[in-house]
Amino acid sequence: MGLPGHRRTSGDKRRNHNHLALKEMAINNCPKCGKARLPHRVCAFCGTYRGRQVVKVKMAKTKK
Repeated sequence: MGLPGHRRTSGDKRRNHNHLALKEMAINNCPKCGKARLPHRVCAFCGTYRGRQVVKVKMAKTKK
């Protein structure tokens, strides 16, 4: 039967969890419409990906 290990110090905890911090999200602009979008994703505004129309997007109604 093994004995418990040494107490985890506060420095050990910080070093272990150092890599768990959230990274800043990369945001690109759509080459067709110029709106912000995530990389490697279809543009939610115009529905294009890599220069091709891949999703039909319904246009939002504008208020008159």
